[in-house]
Amino acid sequence: MSFFSLLAAFLFDQIRPLGADNRPMQWFRTLAHGIEQNFNAGLPRHGVVGWLLAVTAPVLAALALYFALYHASPLLAWAGNVAVLYFTVRLRQAGTPYDVIGKALQNQDVDAARAVLYTWTGQPADDLSAAEIATLAIERRLLDAHRDGFGVIAWFLVLPGPCGALLYRFASELDRSWGAPRDEEFGRFGEFARQAFAALDWLPARLTAASFAVAGDFEDAVYCWRSQALSWVPHRQGILLASGAGAIGIRLGDAVREGESIRMRPELGTGDEPDADYMRSASGLVWRVLAIWMALVLLISLAHWVG
Repeated sequence: MSFFSLLAAFLFDQIRPLGADNRPMQWFRTLAHGIEQNFNAGLPRHGVVGWLLAVTAPVLAALALYFALYHASPLLAWAGNVAVLYFTVRLRQAGTPYDVIGKALQNQDVDAARAVLYTWTGQPADDLSAAEIATLAIERRLLDAHRDGFGVIAWFLVLPGPCGALLYRFASELDRSWGAPRDEEFGRFGEFARQAFAALDWLPARLTAASFAVAGDFEDAVYCWRSQALSWVPHRQGILLASGAGAIGIRLGDAVREGESIRMRPELGTGDEPDADYMRSASGLVWRVLAIWMALVLLISLAHWVG
């Protein structure tokens, strides 16, 4: 059932990609904001209660609904899995800012690429070169492919029904909204959200990095992972970016201009500076990894059916 659930969700995404029009995730963000407004008193224990309400309750409800549907008809349970994956897994990038940036750089329209990058990431881009724009776009593409795609798939394969996909995606959203703020006004409410997602993402991040190596230049990917990833903070992102850069044969990280200042970052990868062609290579790497994962899921499913 897992293979056909994933396959159907990807087919629906090709027919009608969601983009920003993802109502269930918008509802969850609204719920998370409401919980934060009512529970955030600046202490970690309040963040634990808020996280349990925002994540555990919906996941347990989804589990109960899945078993009820399965009891009524396995086909209904399968349809439920497809619906959840359709709204939680996001690997398609056609028509998104990444694709627009790549086309702008291909046409040597650096100003347009800067404008789209700023809108997409909030990164000050007025003084960025074409190579710096491509670098930041590829980094975002690789990280998003894992966080909104492969990480969700990995947990979907672990827990029954759609529970794993919901658990990972909800935890990821709370890490972004609650775990990111570090200001004094927000307090320590987001500490548990950061810790919980780090624990959930420990193995998926390494699986994705290993898949980048298999789908690309294996030796360079493993070398960069082992020798460079520790220098990047957070470490999970360093694993993904180092492996991805080595697999493609490019350099990521390094210093990047932010307005009138320069933000120093560790250098990741080996090889050439990124450009529009390497942006296509990065997307190709993501789709090759997806093909590998789907083939493995199919083999495991076949072995289970035969057994």
